[in-house]
Amino acid sequence: MALDKELKTLGKKQYHIHLKPGDIGKYVLLPGDPARSDRVAKYLDNAEFVAENREHRTFTGYYKGVKISVTSTGMGCPSATIAAEELMNIGAECLIRIGSSAALQDDIKIGDLMISTGSMKNEGTSRFYVPDCFPSVPDFDLTREIIDTAREMQPQLSGKVHYGINASDDAFYGETEEWIQKLSGLGCLNVEMESSALYTVCHRRKKRAAMISAVSGNLVTGDVIYENVNEGLVKGWDEEIKIVLEAIYRFEQKLQAETI
Repeated sequence: MALDKELKTLGKKQYHIHLKPGDIGKYVLLPGDPARSDRVAKYLDNAEFVAENREHRTFTGYYKGVKISVTSTGMGCPSATIAAEELMNIGAECLIRIGSSAALQDDIKIGDLMISTGSMKNEGTSRFYVPDCFPSVPDFDLTREIIDTAREMQPQLSGKVHYGINASDDAFYGETEEWIQKLSGLGCLNVEMESSALYTVCHRRKKRAAMISAVSGNLVTGDVIYENVNEGLVKGWDEEIKIVLEAIYRFEQKLQAETI
């Protein structure tokens, strides 16, 4: 019989992320950049560096008593789903992508925050899990908690909060002007490179997934910053982390109340 990778690795030290059961909380934040794991760790109490291998850098700590981890995924759906699969193998229940995204509508500015309610699958990884026609959507309850928390925190934010459908592309430099206009014309709010496959694999394994991202630039208006420090984006990273951590705390409180 052929090898069942999930069964072979379930509950053991994981090959790529170098983590084992007990190393992480059931809530895991997923930035792409390993350096952003360190940024998240600054907002956690008693944060401890757990492991680093390849593009996967992990810290685990607490926010208001809730055990939370952060593991970087690297860029793109293949790397992100490997990290997600292995995190779920050792106890992750809710995986939330945080990071950067490019806007596709005129009114969205650098530093604004985008909360995904669904993702257009312009990538190949999902095809290994589901047919192309199968939708890619985040967990409703977790996403609603993030939206509600972001709305409440809006007066404290430097930019606006948007929510809607995004696109997940495979080729950063393959996005032509015609392709960008097509995505914009379809009403996609933003484009990034991981969420559609993350939603797909979490759905298949009956786990929760969501995404909030800070706007790095606008591909329709041409407002992009590639060479200098993007101060608006950096501020957006910090704001999305604050929103997600508070949303996780509130979500966990509701889950606990349901079990009483």
